[in-house]
This record gives sequence, structure tokens and C-alpha cells, in this order.
Amino acid sequence: MSGGTSPSGATGRSAARSDGAGVDKPADRPRVFPCDGCGANLSFCIASQRLECPYCGHARDLAVDGDASIEERDLSAALAREGERRARRAPANENAREIRCRDCGATTRFVGTLTASECPYCCAALQIEDAHVAGDRLPVDAVLPFRIERDDAQARLVAWVKSRWFAPNAFAREGARGRFTGVYSPYWTFDAATATSYQGERGEHYWVTVGSGKNARRVRRTRWYPAAGRFTRFFDDVLVYGAQASSERSMPVAHVRALDPWPIESCLPFTDGALAGFLARTYDVELADAWVEGRQRIDAALRAEVLQRIGGDEQRIHALRSDYQALTYKHLLLPVWLLAYRWKERPYRVAVNGATGEVCGERPYSAWKIAFAVLLAAALAAGVVAYLSR
Repeated sequence: MSGGTSPSGATGRSAARSDGAGVDKPADRPRVFPCDGCGANLSFCIASQRLECPYCGHARDLAVDGDASIEERDLSAALAREGERRARRAPANENAREIRCRDCGATTRFVGTLTASECPYCCAALQIEDAHVAGDRLPVDAVLPFRIERDDAQARLVAWVKSRWFAPNAFAREGARGRFTGVYSPYWTFDAATATSYQGERGEHYWVTVGSGKNARRVRRTRWYPAAGRFTRFFDDVLVYGAQASSERSMPVAHVRALDPWPIESCLPFTDGALAGFLARTYDVELADAWVEGRQRIDAALRAEVLQRIGGDEQRIHALRSDYQALTYKHLLLPVWLLAYRWKERPYRVAVNGATGEVCGERPYSAWKIAFAVLLAAALAAGVVAYLSR
């Protein structure tokens, strides 16, 4: 989720690129929101939920069509088209694009799935025009604007650091030093109507006495009873992260899950104005791959419900079948504050849910505190054993 930068001349054109007919194409245009008052670029203001000018204070509402709605898209049809779309897509090393800042003339290079940034020379908001509705990519259906401001995210981080019991004392005092970057991260959601049938056994424990005299002892045994049933369940907005979580430029899997839940019901139909002044990226986990993970989560939830329905002290499942109907999906952009910092020359990452303020991340541990806790727990356990043996 990064892009290199290079200064540009006054022509505002990228390096010559031929389309096969000897015609050079200009650099991709930045998506900007000029101020009606002074002409500078507007940025999305979290406090007012509007586009505002940092120079003259002029404000503009987000451009959201009053009749627009967030629609569920047919998953089966989209998966059927995805193979053809993959065949048409350019290799990853051809996906770099350059845009010229209209304020200072510098050129910013957009690499891979990065689609919104700011000019590194004058901090003007930049976006690749129509990048999120490009024909060879599945469009963004909705965006959840930032609600947590940067200062609030920083305050929550301070509280989070102080609550880490096993962190080094120096780290608790000094905290994680760095500047948060606002990023709109790609997510998929899936809906499914399921019908599940199962057969299995319910085990109920009971105790018997075996042996006699001094050799008598209680033994637990289990009676098994047949169990079967059928039920329906609708899954709404099963969330799957749309970026490669193993990438150094993405959130680790543990961070992604820890940011849940999201107020998806507060999403707006996609408007690129909400992205102004923030980083944003499109997905690099394809819809088919995301659905594999989404279905795994649904299957796990259905299996857990089957075990609950069988009941008893133990359960056995001999047969389980689930039919899926009414499969739909949405492509969302959700807000995250990201911060990278170093402690004792080691890098760490922290993420804050830009809508709820939930904090998760990596932090250093104090070996001395952990060792002391282990010794204290062992001493307490020994004391309890000694007391009970008197």
C-alpha cells in the first residue's frame, strides 16, 4: 500500500507510453475536488462529514445521489465472469500509474492497488480518476466514512499502551511514537440463505462405581442417543478482508479480526469524496478467493450450530449437508488508522478502527514481568496445594 514519488516537469505527462499506434498517452488525471472559494483542493473533514478547504474554510456536502442505494450483487454471476476478467487484466508490473498534482506540478506514482494518496510535496489530496469503478475491476458498492479523528485515535492508542500489563515500563511511559495514516481498506461481504440437515449422536455422561473395597472407584461413562434435524439460517454481511494480510503493507490477520465488528449499516453508497485526503486501495484478494474464506466461516458457524442442536455432554456428527441459496456480495471500503513505530530497533504496527475506535496491534513484552508472573503463579499454586494437603 505504498507508492514511490518522483518530481515532474511542467508538462504534466508521464513517461511516454505507446498504445500500439504511436500515440503517447498523458499521465492519469488526479481526482480532485476544487474549492469554490479559492480553488485549492478540498479534503474530507471527519468532524463535519463534509468536504472542507484547509485554506479558506469553504465546505461542500458529499456528492451522494439521494436515490442511490447499496445493492446486493449476484455472487454466482460475478464468479462466472471473474475468469474472463482475470484473463484480460494486465500483469501486476504494468499496473503502475502516474498522476500530476494540479497544485504544485509534481508527479506521484500509484503502484498496484493503491488508488488514493496525497502529494508528497504540497500535501494536496490525489486520486486516480475512476479507479474504483474501472471496467476490469469490480466496483466499490459502499464506503464507511471515517468517524474517529486522528487525535482521538492517538488518545486511544495512549490508553491502549498503558493497559498493556506485560509491556516494558519505559514503553508504557513513552508510548508508541509515530503518526497515524488514514487508510480505506477493501472488504467483501457475503449474504447466504442456508438449509442444513444433519445426523449424529448425543452423548450423556453418567458415573458408575467399579471394583470393591479399597479398590472401588468412580468411572465416567457415556450413553449415546441418535440425533437428527434440519434448520435454515440466513447469513448477513459475512465480512472478509480484501487485501493480502500477509503483505508487509497490509494489516496482519490478527489485527483484521480484532477490528470487528464494523457498523456496516452506516455505509454510504460509494462516493469518492469520502476518500479525499486519505489513502485508499482496491482489493487484491479476488472475489472467488474471498468467497472461499467466507464460505469456510459460514460452514464453521453451521457446524457449531449443529453441535449445539445435538446437545448433551458430547456430540458426534455422522452426516452434515448445507444447501446455499440467494448468494450475494458487496465490495466495501472501511476506514482504518494505521501506525508503524520502532522500539529497540524492532518494527511494530498498530491499527485503529476508524469508525468505532477499537485498537489492536503489536507491542513489546517485558521478559522480567512475564518471568515474575510465572513465578508468582507457581508460588500461589504451591501454597494452595500445601494448604489443601494439611
